[in-house]
Amino acid sequence: MIPLSILDLVPVKEGATPREALAESLDLARQAERLGYRRYWVAEHHNMAGIASAATSVVIGHLAGGTASIRVGSGGIMLPNHSPMVIAEQFGTLESLYPGRIDLGLGRAPGTDLKTLRALRRSPAHANNFPEDVMELRTLLGPVQPGQTVRAVPGAGTDVPLWILGSSLYGAQLAATLGLPYAFASHFAPDSLPQALRVYRGSYQPSPKNPRPHAMVGINVVAAETDAEARRLFTSIQQAFLNIFRDTRGPFPRPIDDIETYWTPQEKEAVSGMLRYSLVGSPATVRAGLKGLLADVGPDELMVASHLFDHAARVRSYEILAEVARDLA
Repeated sequence: MIPLSILDLVPVKEGATPREALAESLDLARQAERLGYRRYWVAEHHNMAGIASAATSVVIGHLAGGTASIRVGSGGIMLPNHSPMVIAEQFGTLESLYPGRIDLGLGRAPGTDLKTLRALRRSPAHANNFPEDVMELRTLLGPVQPGQTVRAVPGAGTDVPLWILGSSLYGAQLAATLGLPYAFASHFAPDSLPQALRVYRGSYQPSPKNPRPHAMVGINVVAAETDAEARRLFTSIQQAFLNIFRDTRGPFPRPIDDIETYWTPQEKEAVSGMLRYSLVGSPATVRAGLKGLLADVGPDELMVASHLFDHAARVRSYEILAEVARDLA
């Protein structure tokens, strides 16, 4: 069976609070553990009213502490926002608390806008140091070397697994060069996926901890008992993406009955392009879509985003997907 993992933005819904969003994410992580999902990742975003995972390391600790076996990690930490030393200490602490269960996915984008980046006291130029920062971070999490005077405590010797996240050929090439697993954000940036996987696999340099390439592909899944209900639930995701285009971001929106009345033809084309890798429908529809996706893309693992307004419907969507994947296997 293709390994399934979950990407959670910890959505803050209309009329709800971050506290409620965090509680629902913990419940979802427990359900994911029950259903056999491999990983549960949260992402770093700042100054966004609809996302409660800005303090990503803190949220990971909350989720890992409330579960027993599922791997918990970042999808990702935006490394240009931080010093490698601080991230090594944070994730070294997490690994010390929850040994063998922590992943550290690393992104190069800031996860916010320029005004907020200045509030973080960071410069866009820090992104240029991403490869060097990744290598420094790997060193800080590795065994202490003779003569090493700066150590991450906790952190040194924990060897927290690193992942490179990306939506372009840049991340694919870097992951291949460093011999690291790679996660492609095709759930919102699908255009370069086939080429990125070819670059990653074709130029992969084996490393001691990762002798073979491992490519994880992001998709959106909205599964329900009927196609019509799934399409209605999916309108929350469509509205959220459209609101980014309109620069009217806010809490995660309720589903609506007719998305066609909400957007223009041009907006529909843009949003539908971004959401191209989405499986939306009944169990039979999702099964057919998943079978085709696995044949066309050939991922080693799927990172699934199912951001739905109703929590019970969200849990049910992940249940259906797990059942479908087992059936296909």
